[in-house]
Amino acid sequence: MGGACNFASSPQLLLQFYIICSITFISFGFTASASAKLHVQEVRVLREIAKKLGKRDWDFNKDPCSGQGNWSLLDERKGFENSVICDCSFNNNSSCHLVSIALKSQNLSGIIPPEFSKFRYLKQLDLSRNIFTGVIPPQWGTLRLEELSVMGNRLSGPFPKFITNMTTLRNLSIEGNHFTGPIPPEIGKLINLQKLIFSSNALTGKLPAELGKLVNLTDMRINDNNFSGKLPTFIGKWTKVKKLHIQGTSLEGPIPSSIGSLTKLSDLRISDITGRGSPFPPLSDMESMKTLILRNCLLFGEIPEYIGELEKLKHLDVSFNNLRGEIPSTFIQLARIDFLYLTGNKLTGSVPPWLLERNKNADLSFNNFTWQSSSPDECSRGSVNIVESFSPSTITSRKAHSCLKQNFPCPASRDQQHYSLHINCGGNEITVNDNTTYQDDKEPRGASMFYSHPSQKWAFSSTGNFMDDDNPNFKPPSNGSKRNVAIIVTGAVAGAIVLALLVLGVMWRNGWLGGKAAADKELRGLDLQTGIFTQRQMKAATNNFDAENKVGEGGFGSVYKVTTAWLIVFGSLSDGAVIAVKLLSSKSKQGNREFVNEIGMISALQHPNLVKLYGCCVEGNQLMIVYEYMENNCLSRALFGKEAKFRLKLDWPTRLKICLGVAKDDNTHISTRVAGTMPKEEFVYLLDWAYVLQERGSLLELVDPELGSEYSSEEAMVMLNVALLCTNASPTLRPTMSQVVSMLEGRTPVQDLLSDPGFSAVNTKYKAIRNHFWQNPSQTYTMSINESYRTDSTGSCVEPEEAARLVRASSVKSDQ
Repeated sequence: MGGACNFASSPQLLLQFYIICSITFISFGFTASASAKLHVQEVRVLREIAKKLGKRDWDFNKDPCSGQGNWSLLDERKGFENSVICDCSFNNNSSCHLVSIALKSQNLSGIIPPEFSKFRYLKQLDLSRNIFTGVIPPQWGTLRLEELSVMGNRLSGPFPKFITNMTTLRNLSIEGNHFTGPIPPEIGKLINLQKLIFSSNALTGKLPAELGKLVNLTDMRINDNNFSGKLPTFIGKWTKVKKLHIQGTSLEGPIPSSIGSLTKLSDLRISDITGRGSPFPPLSDMESMKTLILRNCLLFGEIPEYIGELEKLKHLDVSFNNLRGEIPSTFIQLARIDFLYLTGNKLTGSVPPWLLERNKNADLSFNNFTWQSSSPDECSRGSVNIVESFSPSTITSRKAHSCLKQNFPCPASRDQQHYSLHINCGGNEITVNDNTTYQDDKEPRGASMFYSHPSQKWAFSSTGNFMDDDNPNFKPPSNGSKRNVAIIVTGAVAGAIVLALLVLGVMWRNGWLGGKAAADKELRGLDLQTGIFTQRQMKAATNNFDAENKVGEGGFGSVYKVTTAWLIVFGSLSDGAVIAVKLLSSKSKQGNREFVNEIGMISALQHPNLVKLYGCCVEGNQLMIVYEYMENNCLSRALFGKEAKFRLKLDWPTRLKICLGVAKDDNTHISTRVAGTMPKEEFVYLLDWAYVLQERGSLLELVDPELGSEYSSEEAMVMLNVALLCTNASPTLRPTMSQVVSMLEGRTPVQDLLSDPGFSAVNTKYKAIRNHFWQNPSQTYTMSINESYRTDSTGSCVEPEEAARLVRASSVKSDQ
């Protein structure tokens, strides 16, 4: 028996045997898992889908479940996701099936392939933020999905009833499409739903009573639709709901008292309801409430005292109702409140002094308060707007501004009233080429304020962060029959002028008129601090745009490196200097007038960190710009370049200093009537990932991994949360740059994010902006993922969005 192992007498030998066996089994398990592959039939289906979608980035030389190749891509900077997840526990870990597919923000277009229905084990499918059209394939009705999102596409047709057969669904989002018709009563079968988002469609009809069966809902949003009927009482059955948004839905009041059962609510938004009014709804048990918006909800009576006892409340908006009585004394306890809007009610009593002293955004305008000797004489105090807030009979001081009174008259006589204004928003007074003077607007305060220009020709009352009626079609009052005759004569003359201009326009378009002279005149009228060059000069400098002089090419055109001996006659350049000439692509949709305006704007920018603009050329359809040549390549390579030797080593204090410096340089006030619409170039896909991380409570994953642990997590969280505020879907909810600086410096707390990433409408007036956004996907993003930049070893970096971003930088400030 000498060859036998006596484990009982040798515990050490037993331990060694156990370790060897464990390693053997573990290795065997890894080998089995590594050898498991996606079922051949599902690989075939993926090929079919790739062909229909024109996806060439799926590498079928690698098994989709292997984790190799490009089967699991996530670009955190762009929010791009291209991933598949497999379950390889089938057939003793030898076979895999797809359980999750995410194709987010890829500009995929056309009809959604019905072949997704062939993945029998699929649980999650996310096709959000693409350009899909048509309908959701009815074949999907056989799937047992748990999560489905087609948010942000162009899908249409009636609500897909077959979705109600997916009784396993927990999350469903069809937001931001063009679905029509009523919600089918079969929706009540989806009893496992936790998140249901129908916002920003064209759904109609009454809300089916079967929605009351969805008792597991925690997130319900139906904003921006055309429903009918009353706000249903069955919403009181959603006792687990934390977020409830019913804004701009055309539903009728009153707000049902059953809403008081939703004690877990932290975010309640109801606005713009019609029909019969109601007293303030019972919300006293909602201790978690952070955002409460009951705007234009036909509320009457007094504001309850318990509202001031909601300790977590940060945003209260009960504007445009019929509320009476005094501001509750308990409001002084709202230590966390950042936004308080009581606009457009019938509130009385005195304005609490503490409210005027706090550095919070508050709007008390258009009420019926009692003016006292201690009351302010002006219509705004800090960030508190009190225009037309006081009863005229109570204002006894001659020092009190007339704008404090209700319906205060325009101080000018009828002959002095102005119906056409020229204002340089956020800047100094300037005179443009047609001798039109644009008055200055240098008021530093942000939202919720009253501002009267020193000229007394115009004033502005902001209702705070509120999307009001942006219709600019103002018609001056009629002045009798003589004016009507004048209008008729003017109309006839104008018609003749329009006809003449039309003929001249056709002649100009066909090259029969001097387009160059007009372009030169328009350029010189801008008083540019740059040179104006001819196409002949440009051709001479670049040797007829010789390829040897080209240093890069991107989506906006080609860039050439040249010397400047031929330009010294303009006095703006020294002989022998090296410059860059960008020949803008003919594919660009930018017109000559837009180009001229943007050149005028850029020419006024003076900053040591901006390349200097030397001049431009506009002849026919050819647009060119001349700017400073950067020998050391571009900022993109310095920050994100693949070659480590070119990347800057920036520690956390340096990065923080840079961000704060940029914020301080951008701290300027610009206010416009339409605050920050969302043009197609500005869609930022990074937000997708940022919002996901925010919901998970792991925003710090966005921190550059190269920093390791050498940074302040508290400072990073402040910066990340400020970034989310600055990229809010609703421009009016973004902070001003002065507020950004204050938050970054720690002088004021960071505000809560007041809207979700779904781009839902704040009210029905926001619908036009939302429609523009969903119907015009980002061309800039398409360019950025499909067209890389190219440079030589010493040349200037040419990035596709370079010119656009420089110009867009100033337009973003219109939200401040």
